[in-house]
Amino acid sequence: MSKGQKILFLGVYGMEVVECGGALAKNVLSGGESYATIMLCRESSQPQVRNAAQTLGVNVSFLNFEYGTVDLSKESKVKLIKVIREVKPDIIITQDPEHSFHDLDPDRRPAMTLLLESIALASRDFALDETPGLNPHPIPTIYYMTPHHPNTVIDISDVWDKKEAAMDMLESQMEFSGMHFDDMLDSKAAEILSPGFSQLNNFHEKGRAIHKVLDKAVHVYHGLATHGHFALAEAYRREGNFHLDELIK
Repeated sequence: MSKGQKILFLGVYGMEVVECGGALAKNVLSGGESYATIMLCRESSQPQVRNAAQTLGVNVSFLNFEYGTVDLSKESKVKLIKVIREVKPDIIITQDPEHSFHDLDPDRRPAMTLLLESIALASRDFALDETPGLNPHPIPTIYYMTPHHPNTVIDISDVWDKKEAAMDMLESQMEFSGMHFDDMLDSKAAEILSPGFSQLNNFHEKGRAIHKVLDKAVHVYHGLATHGHFALAEAYRREGNFHLDELIK
């Protein structure tokens, strides 16, 4: 990723801003601009996601789609196209198509098709009347987040603290995760992952404790653990080939 780009993250759920927060935060530190637009985020959770984005230096907005109703209507496409034409990104980060089909979170599958169709149509003479004053924007370079088969890793060691601080802001997500982990993990396994888990006071603390373990495990795996060059790395899959003037190391 070149320095100082204009990056737009198109997300389905709010926590995804933090999941790819390392790349977004590094771009800001390099003099670039990072934006995030979230399709589905409960109104009660939006202040938390906004605080997380602010910690990362990301300008975030919400499209307020309704759960279980994501479709390929023109109205839905125009919502995303308007954002793309306003931001005019060099790079778009969004969910991985392959991952979206295996993840049973609701709306991920129609959202993936909607996202890709909107990116494509934003570059054409589609819905110009519905986006007055906004010209078509060429399809940016696309990176898929948390892919099953990454071909790119980003060193996030220098922004790790920012990313963890941003995750701290997602209180309702941590509480939801805490309920899930408390139910699915037996007490011995939970203590192996996070010593003292059983003594934590509430679901929020339990969720955050396990997320800290997962966060580090995932990023070390994509970094140091797989003979990588970085201690902590975010993984992505770039759409299409890398086009280089010459080979790089």
